[in-house]
Amino acid sequence: MNINRSAFIGPILIVFGIFLFLKGDVLFHTSSIFKYFWPTLFVIPLGVFFQWLYFFVLNRRGVGLLVPGGILLTAGIVSQIAMLLDSWGTMWPGFIFAVVVGLFQLYWFGGRNKWLLIPINILGVLSLLFFAVFSIGAFFGSLFGSQPIIAGALIFAGLVIMFMRRNHSL
Repeated sequence: MNINRSAFIGPILIVFGIFLFLKGDVLFHTSSIFKYFWPTLFVIPLGVFFQWLYFFVLNRRGVGLLVPGGILLTAGIVSQIAMLLDSWGTMWPGFIFAVVVGLFQLYWFGGRNKWLLIPINILGVLSLLFFAVFSIGAFFGSLFGSQPIIAGALIFAGLVIMFMRRNHSL
């Protein structure tokens, strides 16, 4: 099996470089490496291991390995992003999406059982909905910075709607 090392090492170097820009010199302390990169060190490799078992060791037998593999790989990526950006409040729907990835891999490689599409679609829509709601909430929270501004905007919008309604009834 020929593995392209630049395809593996390149993204790791990019992540470490971004981390150095964001966090400064704390990277070189052993406790900081475990503190910030535990998903990359422990969770993602386990997910990759399950994927590797299915695709390369068992020659596409044991399709059930893809469910925990997809869940762990996706949850590890979500956790790593949340650790680096300190965005757990926005990233938590990624754990619902991790189940979607695992089930979709089971569907795709395991005989295409159409009944699997029901939980895949329900959980996928829920995950995207929660991502959208919490991302928009985080965006507006950081944009306006305080609740009184949002409250004032809502009051103003309500007044505009009331006066526009009055003008149309005349």
